[in-house]
Amino acid sequence: MVRSLARLFLLSAALVLRAADLEFTPDRFDDPDRRARIEQLLPQLDQLYVQHAVSNHVPGFVYGVVLDGRLIHSLAWGESALEPSRPMTLDTRFRIASMTKSFTALAILKLRDAGQLSLEDPVSRYIPEFRRVQAPAQDSPTITIRHLMKMTAGFPQDDPWGDRRLDDPVRALEALVAGGLAFSNPPGVTWEYSNLGYALLGQVVTRASRRPYQEYITREILRPLGMSQTVWEFTEVPPDRMALGYRWEHGRWIPEPLLHDGAFGAMGGLITTLEDFAKYLSLHLEAWPARDGPDAGPVRRATLREMHRPAEVLSVITNNPTLDGSDNPRVAGYSYGLSWNRDARGVTWLRHGGGLPGYGSEHRFLPAHGVGLISFANRTYAPMTAVNAGAMELLIVAAALPARRPVAPPILVKRAAQLAALLQSWDPALVAEAVSPNLFQDRAEADRRVEVEALLARCGPVRSVSPLEPENQLRGRFELVGERGRVGVRFTLMPELPPRIQEVTLEFLAGPP
Repeated sequence: MVRSLARLFLLSAALVLRAADLEFTPDRFDDPDRRARIEQLLPQLDQLYVQHAVSNHVPGFVYGVVLDGRLIHSLAWGESALEPSRPMTLDTRFRIASMTKSFTALAILKLRDAGQLSLEDPVSRYIPEFRRVQAPAQDSPTITIRHLMKMTAGFPQDDPWGDRRLDDPVRALEALVAGGLAFSNPPGVTWEYSNLGYALLGQVVTRASRRPYQEYITREILRPLGMSQTVWEFTEVPPDRMALGYRWEHGRWIPEPLLHDGAFGAMGGLITTLEDFAKYLSLHLEAWPARDGPDAGPVRRATLREMHRPAEVLSVITNNPTLDGSDNPRVAGYSYGLSWNRDARGVTWLRHGGGLPGYGSEHRFLPAHGVGLISFANRTYAPMTAVNAGAMELLIVAAALPARRPVAPPILVKRAAQLAALLQSWDPALVAEAVSPNLFQDRAEADRRVEVEALLARCGPVRSVSPLEPENQLRGRFELVGERGRVGVRFTLMPELPPRIQEVTLEFLAGPP
């Protein structure tokens, strides 16, 4: 009984500490001039897109910059139709091709959250014809929804074939599957871009929701976001509002026919405007950072952040120079309907391009920076990825757009102050309150004191302690500033309540205090 009461007392004390000191503090921007610096750069960005369009024989384009959930700048240039000529406008609608894939992936995740499917479900549970599909190796795993989501089902890269099947009816897709499928790799072995996989996901959405995937995505994602100008079928668009597509061949533009909506639309069929798509991009940006408060949806913020993590690592790309030409390799991965990228500077962005006969598009967004770029063009496979990459580099370098920074919770601030005092006094009371027992089990207290005293002797009497720089909720760094130098202190708290200091690393820093 006494032991139970003691445990209850300790638990109550931990809860009191949690309420008092462990308040979660989301990352935040500490620069009030972010938008102003972007606005100063807008003429340069406009010129970048226009020059790109001219040099790549693009009849017309629209592009926009989204910041903190708002479309803060947009430009329409060129022609949405050539014969007769019709100027491009900001409300012109484009078919965005494979940028549709993230909507399909989001629908799958929303159904998962509602308990209507699992990502580990076999595809054959929703598409009975898939039972006839034979994988190339006898020890292949059962192909699941997750395999389709992250493009590891083993199907071949299929843009030339898939782009021309957009209007296939459902029965044609079912017959295709029933006849068996060819594999370029065994399932679950490697990533390969697959339009077929996302067409099949559209049918999974249809069967799991008991509504055509177009209807489910429209009702559950598009309309709640206010994307009233986004449709699947081009005949629903007023003719004077639809961008007509062209290819550049033998020195002239040749019209590309529009395909109707069909079973393959889940991989690339959406038609939208810049303003509508900015609402969708804002949904993704507003998922960051993790925080308290209302979570209005239409999809949970945690689900969106899950979608932003790499599900499959693809490659390291070395040809990725910065604005000044410096080397800046990046690692690329695939998430669910999005490509994930992180460069050597630590800049992370999500993106997806879209290419169909008559259209080329791309969007990208940087969650930690709160900014995104969208561009649509009406030329076959117009290389909008390249111009968006250049624009992103301008935002990061020329506009010096900062990322959110961690904010120290009260417990980290408290432990930093205790550690700064402890390193100078070795007060037993501070050791008892602030230090985890493992710290002196890993290395004897006497040895640590010798190390600290030697470092302090080099830097001279401590005159001040620098502000705490948090790395996350339980890790940070600061400096002891002496007369002749500085001692860098990096520390980590333990996961047990109350969090105490479990690790400390020290470094003498040369140079002026």
